[in-house]
Amino acid sequence: MSHLKTLKNGSDIRGIAITTAEEEANLTANEAEKIALGMVKWLTTTKGLAAKREEGQLKIAIGHDSRLSADELKNAMINGLTSVGVHVIDVALATTPAMFMATQFADYQCDAAVMITASHLPYYFNGIKIFTREGGAEHEDIDSIVDYAEGEIGLSQFQGSVEKRELIPLYAADLVSKIRQGIPGQAQQPLKGFHIIVDAGNGAGGYFAKEVLDVLGADTSGSQFLEPDGHFPNHMPNPDNKEAMASIQAAVLQHKADLGVIFDTDVDRAAVVDQAGNVLNRNNLIAVLAKIVFDEHPGTTIVTNSPTSSHLKDFIESLGGKQYRYISGYRNVINQAITLNAEGVQTELAIETSGHAAFKENYFLDDGAYVIAKILMLLPQLATSGQTLGELIGHLKQPVEAQEVRFKIAGDAYRSYGEQVIKELANFIEETLGLSIDPENEEGIRSDVRGEFGSGWFLLRMSLHEPLLVLQVENDQVGKNQLVFERLSHFFEKYDGLDRSALTTILQK
Repeated sequence: MSHLKTLKNGSDIRGIAITTAEEEANLTANEAEKIALGMVKWLTTTKGLAAKREEGQLKIAIGHDSRLSADELKNAMINGLTSVGVHVIDVALATTPAMFMATQFADYQCDAAVMITASHLPYYFNGIKIFTREGGAEHEDIDSIVDYAEGEIGLSQFQGSVEKRELIPLYAADLVSKIRQGIPGQAQQPLKGFHIIVDAGNGAGGYFAKEVLDVLGADTSGSQFLEPDGHFPNHMPNPDNKEAMASIQAAVLQHKADLGVIFDTDVDRAAVVDQAGNVLNRNNLIAVLAKIVFDEHPGTTIVTNSPTSSHLKDFIESLGGKQYRYISGYRNVINQAITLNAEGVQTELAIETSGHAAFKENYFLDDGAYVIAKILMLLPQLATSGQTLGELIGHLKQPVEAQEVRFKIAGDAYRSYGEQVIKELANFIEETLGLSIDPENEEGIRSDVRGEFGSGWFLLRMSLHEPLLVLQVENDQVGKNQLVFERLSHFFEKYDGLDRSALTTILQK
């Protein structure tokens, strides 16, 4: 496999940008410049923008989060872009959803946008996300861009230009306008009297406190880690991380705030904590957004990834909605929602348990700030009724036990090996009393559990990008997960290509 091909990560590019004692950098200025040229070749060849480039009218915005390697990669990409006549708008610190909006805002009208980010990964990583006016690049697009980057570009060279312009103030003002419109009465400061704490994890989301919440009248005292710092010294900026969620939860309770908001590094994901300290991420966040969507669009469908709780399905159906469980990967979930709409199935929301959430009304863009905007629109209504966000989804049943085990797969042919394990697990399930295959599943294999194994389910699936099998087990009865693991251990013990140490640890407890 070629060097650049190793950087492909689904629908974006990701690699080691800073050499450490353990890792050698493989996404440096050299690779970034090549990728920039490959992107222009892709835009001119696939997106019909050749004439625009030749006229010196091709316009691309570029921004980045707070990572230490951001400027080096950005400058290299700008060098590549301007060498083939592109007009570049350097917006400096930005967020992933804001970069997409650079292709939509009338003040920008860019043909494409680049966001330099590696989301929640450690400081030494970085990556590249690419947008056109139609949306985010698909994995097939990334394949093409890398292929072009590795070959002869074949583009005439002439000098482009660079301008520096701030994007976040425009994006924040747009959010403020949408929130005002979404709250009855449209007061200039509809959040006056609400105490809301923001935790940006030293990523790119710190603007939200001052440029959105303060403008809307909220008290944001107690907000934390708003300053960009690519060392991420306090906690990883990741709403799916227990340490990060414990941090915002503690801040909300300490300051007796009405709401806590936490973003990932590039603000395409978010989660919240309500005034009672309830953490609303994963299934709980899906439930909150489902309630919002069903109130606005009764009976609509929402698409989720496959590892969602069975109780979430019951909750969604109790509200008169429908859930479509699909393959993990935020682009997969979003694309399935788009497909369902094209087939005549009204689908207003696509969301993963990781926190990636995309509304139809918002370009099906996974935008953590927009998710929070939708939740903020609820606050005055909840205050009037004396409810918290947690109470809004109070009848969503929570599992008593929820555990995950990851099996590393040895060898280069790890995908075919993992898929064979999944296939053979189907036979094991059918032969085991108390287990039954759930037919409403499109990723890996999902089984309901009952009888001696309690009441719950488990899912075995391939990891999206890593050589791993992921086993998720939930139960409504204390101690029954252990029985499920014990039974499944008899199945897994014959697979020498799996690292079963994590399962062994659970069984020894």
